[in-house]
Amino acid sequence: MNVKGLVRAVLTKLAGGAVMVWVVASFTFFLVHALPGSPGKVAYESYLSQGMSPDEAMAKVAVIYGYTSQDPLATQYVNYVSDLLHGDLGLSISYSGVPVSQVIGNALPWTLIPILSGLLISFAIGTTAGVVAAVKRSSRWGGALSLSASLIAGIPSFVLAILLTTVFHTQLGWLPYGETNDPWVESGWSAAYIGSVAYYAILPVATYVLISYGGWMLSMRSSVASVLGDDFILASELRGITPRTRLRYIGRNAVLPLFTTLAIACGYLFGGAILIENAFNYPGLGRLLLQSIGSRDYPLMTGAFLIITIAVVLANIIADLLYSVIDPRVRR
Repeated sequence: MNVKGLVRAVLTKLAGGAVMVWVVASFTFFLVHALPGSPGKVAYESYLSQGMSPDEAMAKVAVIYGYTSQDPLATQYVNYVSDLLHGDLGLSISYSGVPVSQVIGNALPWTLIPILSGLLISFAIGTTAGVVAAVKRSSRWGGALSLSASLIAGIPSFVLAILLTTVFHTQLGWLPYGETNDPWVESGWSAAYIGSVAYYAILPVATYVLISYGGWMLSMRSSVASVLGDDFILASELRGITPRTRLRYIGRNAVLPLFTTLAIACGYLFGGAILIENAFNYPGLGRLLLQSIGSRDYPLMTGAFLIITIAVVLANIIADLLYSVIDPRVRR
């Protein structure tokens, strides 16, 4: 694929992704406005009962609740899309008028750190175990690895989170819970602060590793099994290559399909972070979304949904482009 073709493919995929984000954002907007019990309307009626004029009450509600309006729904939707195009996600209700982009920006790193760390660690462990399980499938090691992956893959994420918390925090007292870092350590790029963040993130990261490990291991085992029968593997055996070189050939070819899944999994873990972050009381995007639903913070709710949607769409685009780069065969 030449440069012009690559640019055209990227632009096409980005355009399709933008349409998908717009569709989901529109659906979320109308769904939120269909929910009963808008906090803006409740506050508006409360201000009227306190003796305010309708204009004064509406002005105060607009300042506090940001998006609330008595305009027709179609007009509100046009204003919402216009604000999105200008990067304005509105003002948060539960955070007393703080911009939604600022609230999400503060929570997003605490979702990215555990997700990316857990995903990369589980990918490395799972693919390595998958190669061993496929090559040694008739041995005790191969059976044990396959069994462990199947068992772990069937445990819900929130159950794993509760088990890890109970064992390593409540009973043993080895690991912290409910914070992102030691409050006595000054925040910054110092080694002490980074080490504190890493220490407090062990339980969430371990949960992400465990819930992802089984899938990577079983997928890699299946991919290796299919590669073992390829002609180039048989030819390399006839040439007398060493077992280590043969294993490297097998692993490099079998892991290619999993790179696509890796990028996609990164996007979908944003949605899965809701239960894990809530279980660990970890202040990331998932827990923020749950809080916004509980407090009926509709601007924050739509903003969090939008960020998760963008993450999933971008992950799919990156996966598609990445696969064409790492495997030249798909370019033909």
